[in-house]
Formats: sequence, structure tokens, C-alpha cells
Amino acid sequence: MTSGVALFIFLLIYFFFVFFLRSYLLWKRTGVNPLTFNKSDDAHGYNGKVFTFISILEFVVVFIYAFKIDWYQYLLPFWYLENNYLSYVGWACLVLSLVLVWIAQSQMADSWRIGIDEKTKTELVTNGLFSISRNPIFLGVMIANVGLLLIIPNAFTLLIVSLSSISINTQIRLEEAFLKRSHGDVYEEYLGKVGRWF
Repeated sequence: MTSGVALFIFLLIYFFFVFFLRSYLLWKRTGVNPLTFNKSDDAHGYNGKVFTFISILEFVVVFIYAFKIDWYQYLLPFWYLENNYLSYVGWACLVLSLVLVWIAQSQMADSWRIGIDEKTKTELVTNGLFSISRNPIFLGVMIANVGLLLIIPNAFTLLIVSLSSISINTQIRLEEAFLKRSHGDVYEEYLGKVGRWF
């Protein structure tokens, strides 16, 4: 198995566990669809479209690397960053990300959502990883994107890191405003104790 195929399989596993399986388990347990991005043109809906674009772009880039290596040159690779040591660090980032996100999602339990749920009241989770970081799931996703860049450094994986950084930071601020409205002083107290990232 080539490293490209291994990377593509890992990406499938990552998306399966982090998005599909987690969403399915929550839906079966509560009847609530955790995918809450709307289709409107407000900031929340627009950010959902950006997130979808980033996810598709990741699959396309990794698919080309895995199965169409003769096309890889068109992704404008950064040849000077292509070495085994950075690749090992990248793989470590991917594995760390999967573990971190899965644990954080487990600790959120029924409160976990993809986006902002205006319809269903959820509990504010402040224990476990959330006592260290207010956004361990987003932190995990950022780590995964950096890992992907280190494994296959090119203009498009750099674009993925850049777009996801903007999208995630936008989503965090939207969620913070929502949580302030929903949980009031309790969330304000949490803001004072735990940092956005650490």
C-alpha cells in the first residue's frame, strides 16, 4: 500500500468516526439531527457552505495524491518541505487529532452539534477537555489540517489550512455569541476561566 492510499483510507476513517458515526449515534439516542448549518445566506449558513467546500477539497487533493500521482504536479507541491521527518510529524498530528476530537465529542455527549442549534436547548459542557480548552474539537480539526499539510505540502493543502483557520475562527465567534445568549452568566464565568484554545 502506498502512502497516498494509506492517507486516503485514514481520511475516510476520520470522516466516518468524527462526522458520520458520531452524528448517527446522537440521532439514534436523541432523535436530534446534529447537523445544524442552515441553508440561508447569513454568516452561519455561509460558513456551513465554506466547511463543505473545504471537506470536498480535502478529499479531492488526497484522492489525486493517492490515485492520480501524475496529476499531483498541478497541486503545486512544495518540494522543499517533502521529507520523511515532516511526514511522520504530520501522521502524528492526524492520529492525535482523531483521538482528541473523539474524546471531546464523547464528553459533549448529547450537546454535540455541527453548527449552532437554535431549536434544542443543550447543556453547557465545561468538564474534561473543555476545562482546558473551550474548543478542543476545533483545535483537533486544526491539528489534522496542519498534519495534512506536512504529509503532502502543496498550494492546495496550504489553502485548506488557511480557509479552515478562517472558517473555524468565524464559527467560534458565532458560537460564543450564541452561548452567551443561551447560558448568560454561567458562560461568562466559563469564559473567564478557560481560554479559547488553551
